[in-house]
Amino acid sequence: MINVAIVGVSGFTGLELVQILLHHSKFRINYVSNSTGGQSLAQIHPELHGVLDIAVSKTSIDDIADKSQLVFLAVPHQTAMSIVPKLLQKGLKVVDLSADYRLDVATYEAAYCAHTDKENLQNATYGLPEFYSKDIANTSLVANPGCYPTATLLGLMPFVSYIKPDTPIFIDAKSGVSGAGKKLNQTTAFMNMQENSFAYSPLTHRHGYEIEYILKNFTKKSYDINFVPHLLPISRGMLCSIYLQLDNKIDATKILTDYYNSQKFVRIRTNPPTIKDTAGTNFCDIFVALKGQNLFINTSIDNLSRGASSQAVVNANIMCGLDEGLGV
Repeated sequence: MINVAIVGVSGFTGLELVQILLHHSKFRINYVSNSTGGQSLAQIHPELHGVLDIAVSKTSIDDIADKSQLVFLAVPHQTAMSIVPKLLQKGLKVVDLSADYRLDVATYEAAYCAHTDKENLQNATYGLPEFYSKDIANTSLVANPGCYPTATLLGLMPFVSYIKPDTPIFIDAKSGVSGAGKKLNQTTAFMNMQENSFAYSPLTHRHGYEIEYILKNFTKKSYDINFVPHLLPISRGMLCSIYLQLDNKIDATKILTDYYNSQKFVRIRTNPPTIKDTAGTNFCDIFVALKGQNLFINTSIDNLSRGASSQAVVNANIMCGLDEGLGV
């Protein structure tokens, strides 16, 4: 068995990690922590009462190293970069669910804040398994992708070589409220979200930077990304609609099917997917439609699972030489 630590167990992604890892045949949860400690896991997440009786510690690098070989960081950006160097020095494998290691220095600092661990930033591997599995298998630090970039990139990547030059890509994305995190605020309060939906940070959202950066890094080309996220009055789930112009006529469904032929967690659909189609799973469902040389791409994922915790477990499986789908 491989002993596992979850740092930041109090949030939605921390809970999701616990629920997935409870059924994993090779990973054993041996340490959980948050910034304060002093509680049991069931006090924070009552649904785990009688399921996992374990104390929540105040995060300690020495305790993590004593009790685990693999660490999941379910913490905010900026917090992760203060922890990762110490974990790597202890010889641990790390899957970071924050944004701290997904981008290069210039892009990260434009979208977030000053980066304090530039050395490890250069050595981190972006954790989208369909494209980076070989790199993931040979790294000690995986930067787990954001939920919006996961849903967008999986739909977009098969078609980047067919995009008409100098034309924009438009991404209309919608997420459940859990994507905004557990901390209470006026925007996500029940009375504001009930029977309501709205765009936020249109064309300036941080995940737009991530989508653009990964596309450029993977293809060595620049793209005009126009990304607009929306909140939906649902707890979890994500739906992305992507619009682009093609250089020539193509058989989009065949291209998509051939591209993901060997990928177990991508499903090609003959009708537009719904949010419920992927709820609680690690699947990304994709549908495409053509009108002349205009292409519509529609993707569905669970923002807490494929967009965060289950994808993190897949990455950990690959890092540890296990079957990628184990426990997922």
